[in-house]
Amino acid sequence: MEHRDTLSEAVIGAAIEVHREMGPGLLESVYQFCLTHELRSRGLDFLPLERVPIAYKGVQLVDHDLVMDYCFPGRLVVELKAVEKLMPVHEAQLLTYLKLCKTRTGLLINFNVALLKNGIKRMVL
Repeated sequence: MEHRDTLSEAVIGAAIEVHREMGPGLLESVYQFCLTHELRSRGLDFLPLERVPIAYKGVQLVDHDLVMDYCFPGRLVVELKAVEKLMPVHEAQLLTYLKLCKTRTGLLINFNVALLKNGIKRMVL
């Protein structure tokens, strides 16, 4: 029996609403602002622009945190893009975030597409 990922579905629904309203071609920061508003209006509990500290050989690297676009702690990481096309480096970035914050599921959402469903990639560790 397949398990439905209702959180991913809710985030994708919110992203589709933002894309429907704003269309492609804007800066990533604009989509982030709009999606934050949309997620909050839907009552979802998340951390925007969550900082992930980096440690190297047990030493905390000060002033070199990674910043995830959205973190639903322990459940989902969401990384936004507004690029011509998703590249392997974007997937690697999301996988790194998933590993660092010990989360299994991530969404990579590229708003710079004509139809948003073509800009969404769900990844599971």
